Amino acid sequence: MAERNYYQILGVDRSASHEEIRKVYRKLARKYHPDINPGNKEAENKFKEISVAYDILSDPEKRKLYDEFGEAGLAAGFDAEKARSYRQWQEQSARAGGGHEFDVGDLGDLFGGLGHLFGAGRQTRPGPMHGEDIEAVMDIDFLDAVRGFQTSIKLQRPVSCEICHGAGTKPGSTPTTCPECRGTGSKSVVQGPLQFRQTCPRCMGSGRLPGDPCAACGGTGQVLRPATIRVNIPAGADPGKRIRLRGKGEAGVQGGPAGDLYIVPRIRPHPLLTRSGGDLTMELPITVGEAVRGATVDVPTPVGTIKVKIPAGAQSGQRLRVKGKGVPAHGQTPAGDLYLRLMVRVPKEKVSHEVIEKIDEAYSEDVRKDVRL
Repeated sequence: MAERNYYQILGVDRSASHEEIRKVYRKLARKYHPDINPGNKEAENKFKEISVAYDILSDPEKRKLYDEFGEAGLAAGFDAEKARSYRQWQEQSARAGGGHEFDVGDLGDLFGGLGHLFGAGRQTRPGPMHGEDIEAVMDIDFLDAVRGFQTSIKLQRPVSCEICHGAGTKPGSTPTTCPECRGTGSKSVVQGPLQFRQTCPRCMGSGRLPGDPCAACGGTGQVLRPATIRVNIPAGADPGKRIRLRGKGEAGVQGGPAGDLYIVPRIRPHPLLTRSGGDLTMELPITVGEAVRGATVDVPTPVGTIKVKIPAGAQSGQRLRVKGKGVPAHGQTPAGDLYLRLMVRVPKEKVSHEVIEKIDEAYSEDVRKDVRL
């Protein structure tokens, strides 16, 4: 399989900043999200591809390993220091012009266990494997996302087969010796000046082939079962920002730990409120009299109704800040602020000319004096 270029997948330069990568990912995620493209397999695959790329490039440690070693640096158990030592030794060997051959285990002896980077010896034989992660989209009301809440979701989740207990083989079926490696679990491979052994691709290093597949799970070791999972949505949940539930994904293989479940919030808009980070903004209608005289009015907020003082002479469009009444505090994140955009409303009913003239006489200057093109 060809090496994937995660920078190319997202369409960013290798020098792109974390913020640039985040913005590009969010744009692409909105474009290719399965909910926006129902039934479009190509869009679904593209969404998965950009999600993997973002997961790598948004993590400073993963990105560093990928930049230096490519996809090999992201493999489980990869040892960057040993890989650098091996690369340095290779370069020195090439400059010296010498050829080298090694028996099974020699790479590990020479480089303190480096052989596992190439699938040498017993170190690569399969054991318990981590289950796959699951991602689910959840529609959330605006205020629920602001305040945080607990809920339950129902989904079909892969779990270990009850018949074969995750082994994938029919109970009582007898495994056989792998004919390709003759039970050793590894094969001799020559690469340039080196000769070493790598994991047998047929038996994956076990040296044996499993018996008859389990009829209940078709040999996969997993079956789908309905599950009801409690989810805690924290206050201030951001749209598209995944919420991780450890161990609630697919079951592991051969006793390995289960994967994680990621909830992707999709937040419904609110008719009055908009949000920017932890801050909320709301348009607040006021009367002409309240704008002229000033007043104290009741204002609803996500944490309850509060009293807000409207200053005398308030103008339509003027913003008032109410500290700490935006998104509630959660964890290490302080509470946001609520911004009120005052909107002066004139009465719809007919007003006497005398009242209107008195109001007009109160203006000390032309209200359109700064309107110039």
